[in-house]
Amino acid sequence: MSRGLDNCNPGNIRQSKVRYKGEVRPSRDPAFKQFETPAWGYRAIFVLLDTYRIRHGLDTIRGMISRWAPPAENHTAIYIRAVAEAVGIPADRPLDTRDRTTMLRMAAAVSRVENGVAADMDEVAKGWELFASDARHSR
Repeated sequence: MSRGLDNCNPGNIRQSKVRYKGEVRPSRDPAFKQFETPAWGYRAIFVLLDTYRIRHGLDTIRGMISRWAPPAENHTAIYIRAVAEAVGIPADRPLDTRDRTTMLRMAAAVSRVENGVAADMDEVAKGWELFASDARHSR
C-alpha cells in the first residue's frame, strides 16, 4: 500500500502547522500528515484546494497543481495534464471548488497521481460530505 493511503492521506499533504479536522496527532509519519480515515484525508484535499482559490487566487487546475506539486519536487506538467484529463476541463479554465462533481473528480485524480491506484469513490464522496457539511469550511 502506498504511503499516502497507509496514512489515510490520499493527497500526501505534508506536515505543517496547519491542523485539519480528523488529523491524527501526533503523526507517526515525520513528513506527511495522517488522518483518522480516508474520508478525512479527502476532506483535507477539498479544504486545501478551496483555500488555494480563496486565499491565493488559484482557480485553475494549472494554478492549484503547480502549488500542490511544485516542479522542484514533481513532474508538475504531467501531473497537471493527468488531473485536467480526469476532471474533463482544460487546465487553464477557472473552476469552482464548491462544485461537487468537479471536485470529486479532482480529488480522485490527485489521489491517483499521488498513490498510483484509482481512488475509492465512496471515500471521496464521504470526504466531500464532511467538507460540504461544515459551513465555515474550517480546517
